[in-house]
Amino acid sequence: MIATLIENCKLSGINPHDWLNRTLVALAKGHPANRLAELMPWTAVA
Repeated sequence: MIATLIENCKLSGINPHDWLNRTLVALAKGHPANRLAELMPWTAVA
């Protein structure tokens, strides 16, 4: 699953390391579980 997310980052022109860092920080700060789709690489802005 992680490999798929990383590859989606690459396909979307997003740095996988930056995306993963932002995502983990958001989750650690209590990002709502019902809004996880907002954190997916295909919704991120390159």
